[in-house]
Amino acid sequence: MPPAAARTPTPSASATAYEPAEGWWAPQGAPATLATGLRSPWSVVPLESGGALISQRDDGRILELTPSGELRDAGTVPGVVAGGEAGLHGLALWEEGASRWLYAYHGATDDNRVVRMPLTGDTGALALGEPELVFSGIARAGNHNGGRIAFGPDGLLYVTTGDASSRDSSQDPNSPNGKILRLTPEGDPAPGNPFGNAVWSLGHRNVQGVAWTTDGTMWASEFGQNSWDELNRIEPGGNYGWPIVEGVGGDGRFVEPVATWRTAEASPSGIAAVGDTVFVAGLRGSRLWIVDTEAGAAVHDPVAVLVGEQGRLRDVVFAPDGSLWVLTNNTDGRGSPRPEDDLLLRLPIAAVD
Repeated sequence: MPPAAARTPTPSASATAYEPAEGWWAPQGAPATLATGLRSPWSVVPLESGGALISQRDDGRILELTPSGELRDAGTVPGVVAGGEAGLHGLALWEEGASRWLYAYHGATDDNRVVRMPLTGDTGALALGEPELVFSGIARAGNHNGGRIAFGPDGLLYVTTGDASSRDSSQDPNSPNGKILRLTPEGDPAPGNPFGNAVWSLGHRNVQGVAWTTDGTMWASEFGQNSWDELNRIEPGGNYGWPIVEGVGGDGRFVEPVATWRTAEASPSGIAAVGDTVFVAGLRGSRLWIVDTEAGAAVHDPVAVLVGEQGRLRDVVFAPDGSLWVLTNNTDGRGSPRPEDDLLLRLPIAAVD
């Protein structure tokens, strides 16, 4: 059986720490299709009551996949301005008592921002209330917009940003760009942040995924430029080197990546952690990477599955049914879409020796 998820408060599906499991985790069998006809999907949040919520980057819509397998509109996020790689990005669900908030990261007219909306209605008829601004002022550009958000095991909101093609901003601790931010659910800088502001880590180029393994280690995937994509172990106040270093730099000022890939093999996007295994969705690489970890380090070279089978992979999350759910991303202007694209796939997994 898959490990149980920590649920107080309910974090997003890609940001849950799980109880220890014997061995690591790997796919078992072929993927099955849960949904078709998605358009530039970016983030998926499985729901405990069944189904999921899915964001679409270019039209700002949030779709509900019902437990019966139907797709319906839950609503459109007001103020989404799409263009280039900007638009509606990551989603995260916060539940506290009877309140349910859906958080969303999106491009607006002049910036990238995080909003939250009350999630109302019952499963199969979910709807979005009026948005409330959580955090704004993240520079936007045609690319390098970051966009993944997740609640960590500490109940705080983590927000990944890109350098918005302004490379030096990544090294400026007073800029929110090229960073991982750590916020309260209301959007204030979290207590204990290392620079006394919203910044948790810096020196990033374009962080696309975050997740926590059983031991509490935080992981993040990051787009490189021309040479090396990265999987990083995130430390508070850690400097990850961009734009001075890409990949392993051998410079003691910067935290070295735990795993690297050539950009043609990865372009890593969403990640999921199950036990001590990290799963990394690859866009340009068109594959799912598996990285088994122990005490914050990789125990062997990453292993790839689904190589070339489904095209570009945007997101991967651990679902309540004990499987991985994977979003393809062939309709974003950079892939080769099939007639049924894009897809939400269910990939069974199990613990292995």
